[in-house]
Parts: sequence; C-alpha cells; structure tokens
Amino acid sequence: MNQPYRPGGVIHTYQKYDPQRFPSPTQEAPDLVSPAMEHMLMYGEMRELTPEELARAIKLDPSQIAGLGPSLDALIKMLQERKRKILETYETDSVLKKARKNYYKAGKQIHYPQGKLGDAARAAVDREQIYDLERLWYLADEARSPLAGELVHLIERLGEKYEVDELAAKYDFTGQTSMTVPEAIAIKEELERIDELLKQLEEAKESAQIGVIDMSELSQFAEPGQMEQLMDLQRQLEEYVRNMAEQQGLTGNKNGAFQITPQAFRIFQGKLLEKIFSNLEASRSGRHQGPILGEGAVELQQTKPYEFGDSITQMDIPQSMINAILRQEGQTPLRLKPEDIEIHRTRNTPKCATTVIMDMSGSMRYEGQYVNVKRMALALQGLIRSEYPGDYLQMLEMYSFAKPVRPGDVIGLLPKPVTLHDPVVRLRADMSDPGASEYRIPPHFTNIQHALQQSRMFLANQDTPNRQIILITDGLPTAHFEGSQLFLLYPPDPATEAATLREGALCAREGITINIFLIPSWSQTEEDVKFAYRLAQTSQGRVFFTAGRDLDRYVIWDYVQHKREIIG
Repeated sequence: MNQPYRPGGVIHTYQKYDPQRFPSPTQEAPDLVSPAMEHMLMYGEMRELTPEELARAIKLDPSQIAGLGPSLDALIKMLQERKRKILETYETDSVLKKARKNYYKAGKQIHYPQGKLGDAARAAVDREQIYDLERLWYLADEARSPLAGELVHLIERLGEKYEVDELAAKYDFTGQTSMTVPEAIAIKEELERIDELLKQLEEAKESAQIGVIDMSELSQFAEPGQMEQLMDLQRQLEEYVRNMAEQQGLTGNKNGAFQITPQAFRIFQGKLLEKIFSNLEASRSGRHQGPILGEGAVELQQTKPYEFGDSITQMDIPQSMINAILRQEGQTPLRLKPEDIEIHRTRNTPKCATTVIMDMSGSMRYEGQYVNVKRMALALQGLIRSEYPGDYLQMLEMYSFAKPVRPGDVIGLLPKPVTLHDPVVRLRADMSDPGASEYRIPPHFTNIQHALQQSRMFLANQDTPNRQIILITDGLPTAHFEGSQLFLLYPPDPATEAATLREGALCAREGITINIFLIPSWSQTEEDVKFAYRLAQTSQGRVFFTAGRDLDRYVIWDYVQHKREIIG
C-alpha cells in the first residue's frame, strides 16, 4: 500500500527543522548580544557573565515551547491543588496558643539576677524582641553564665512563635486539624516553597525561561515522568542559547563564562545605531544620507564626457560601452575611443578628526553614568566605522590622568575608586621624579587639562581643518599639570580652572573645537555650568545638557549634523 504524500516532511528537511524539537526556524533568534554587552558595560572585567545570567537576561517567545514537554499550566494547577488541600486541612488558632505558651513558660524558667541586668531581662521578655534578648546574652558574659544558656532557649521559643505568627498572618487556613509547633513550621516552609515555585512557573510561562525553575524543589511535588520531560526541555533550551551565543559572537572561556568577540561588538554597535536613529523625532526621522563619505574623491551619479587628465578609475563602463556600440552601429570588433568614455563626476569629501574624552573619575559611579558614557563611545565608534570610514577617532579615558584607549578596551573601563575622603585635599606630585608612580596617586580626580593636552597632540597630526574634541564630564576639574607637577585640589581650585582654560585656548589656536556634553550629577552646581560655557567658548564650541541615558543619541546626532554642515 502506498504511503500518502506528506509535504510537511519535505519542508522540515529543507528547513532542517524537526517539529518535535525547539525552536521553530520561523521564529526570530533572541538577542543575546545586548544583555551580554550591557553586563560588560556595567561590570567590565570585574564579574564574568555566566550562562545562567545570560539565560535569565534574554527573552524568548513563549509560543516556541508550547506543546513541548509537560504543560506548565498542569504543573501550576498541581501545586495550587496541593496548597488548597493544606489550607483546607489545618487550623492555626491552637498552634498560636501553643507557641505563645511555650515562650512564656521558657520565660518563667529564667533565673533573673539581681540589679539592672535582671530588670533588663524581665523587660526584654515582656517586649518579645529577639534583638533585646541577644543583647542580654552578650551582657550575661556569653556562655559562661547560667542566664546565657536560659536566654538561648528563650530565643529559640520566641523564634518559633514568630514563625507561627507569620504562618497565621500570611495564609488563610479553613480546616479543623490542629498542628504542633514543629508541624506548623514545616507546613510554613512547604507553603513558601510552593509559592516560590508558582512564581517561577508563571515567569517561565511569560518568558519561556525554563531555567528560572528550581528543578530540585519541583521534583518534590511533580511526578517523575513530568520532571524528566521538563528537564529534557530545559536541556534543549540551554543548547539553543549556547548555539545562538556562538552565532552572535559570544564565546565561552575555560571557566564556562561568556566572552565578547569583535563580531559581537559589531552587532551591538549596529543595534545601538539602529535604536538611536529610530528614536529620532518624526520630523527628523530617517538617515537622510548624502553621498558615500570617505577620504578622497567620491563618485556621484552624474556623468560627463571624458577629458584629458580625468582618472579612468571613475569611468562609467556600461554607458561607455553603449556609446561605442551606438557609434559603430554593429561593426565588429568593438573598439572603444576616447569620445565614447563617460566619467562619473566626483566631489571631495572632507575628513573629520575627533577625540572623545570620557570622564571616568570617582563621581561617574553615581547612577551608573559611566555606563552611558561607554555606550555612547561604542555607538560613535560604530557610526564612524560604518558611515564615515575616512574619519579619525581617538578615545581618551580621563581621571587624575588622561590615557588613550583602544576601541576594544572601552567596554572594560570603570570609574576610579575614591581613595581619599577628606573634605579638603591639597596634594602635589612631581611626576618627573623616578620614584613617583601613577599607581600611588589617588585616581579619582578629574584632570580635564591633561585630557585636552593629550587630545591636542593626537589631533595635531591629522591633515584636516575639521578637528574637534568631545568632552563628556559631570563637573569642574579637580586636577591639572604645571610642567611635571601634578596638582590634586579639592574643592575645585581657581588654579586648576585657569590651567584648563589655558589648554582650551591652545586648542582654539590650533583650530580645534571643544564641544562639552554635561551630564547631571548630585554635586553639580551653577559654577559647573558656568565653567563648561567658559571652556567651550575658548574655541567657539558648544555645551549640551543631557540626561545620561540620552547621551549616545545626543552625541551621534550632533556628529552627523556636524558632518552635514562641513559637506554643505
């Protein structure tokens, strides 16, 4: 007998998809790169990203696990039924009396000493506060006193009373069966485990994250067959996450934690830019891209006849061949003459050179502002690499010093720890002294002057008039160099401000514009804002005020607008 034709089998083979397995090829792959990168932005190299953390961070479509493994709804109903039976079986009035009686009985058995200690012990027993009883235990010369042993017994009874009180207040019992105190505590623990499992199962239903379920706890309630199916589904999900992580550029290290590869960097930067441009206002939506930008001449759509001296590299080959065919009217062989050649018109694309100064001083740890700064740096680097490959970009980390940072190291930057807490700091260090070491200098100060100086040196070598410094900070400078002398001054000192403004003037003299993005800080004052304006005005720059979470959008949009102005 011939088997009926099943087109589904052909489709499954073509798509390499087994309908009994997870996931469906029609479902969009989850984004694993973004949570991994956000983890790195927050913790740098201080904490590794484990598979469990990554699995909890991503969101899957719950429909992907529908019909696979045991029904989560069935497990939820099973737990709810067990909880209902417990509540309908027991009552708590009697056990409340037992727990109270046990406590007061233990209190009467205490041999109260004479004097203030005895009076304090009686008062503590009446107040029923474990903290008071523990203080008495320390005053009673710990375990070397008979009172100390009696207090330990009393604290245990009071702890039991607390648990029974919490059981009666938290759950609505409607049964008739009484409980002993140990039984009540055990039932309380079981009900709390059921509540936690119900919460995990509901979360798993919403996010398709089977990994959030405590399998060892659930195995105490579910049937063995259900657990086997559920754990098999969990293994499929874990394998799927692992495969997706590898495809998106996340690799495991020897400890089993995930590491970021250049592929993941590019994916994340692309997502950042997509989000930034998609969030622009409707009147400014769309990329509105002009000609392809890069160093040197760029081809335009318009063409012109070839003239002596034109570069053949810009020849419009299809149109030139058509001209030759029309001129020869079908004669062979086809010969190309100078009058046949069409050349694309070109335009010069100006190059921009930019340094970005990222404040990583101690104050940037507040409200996670350093995360916003690093996210902006990655977005800007991705924009220039993909849209303006001829432009120059250099990142600098600013703290008590200023240091250049490679693009791949930006994500690992963290704000410097505060090592001095004095209200007034006046320090000076001669960095030309062979015995002086950067690692002995408090790192959490803000040295804008040194950062501007380093930026000026980088930009001096760039052959373009379009040079700018993007300074991202939250306040006044608190460190500066005078020759080899490093000054660390807090509160901010006029000498530091003057040195920073002098460096800004040197930048302006070399045609470098300073644009300042001032992000909010708990300690920010009117003087911080005034200084930002004074520094920006030294080079005809601008000051932008932005919440930290909008920093990437502001910087990217300003960069794009600046490019358009230059080209225009």
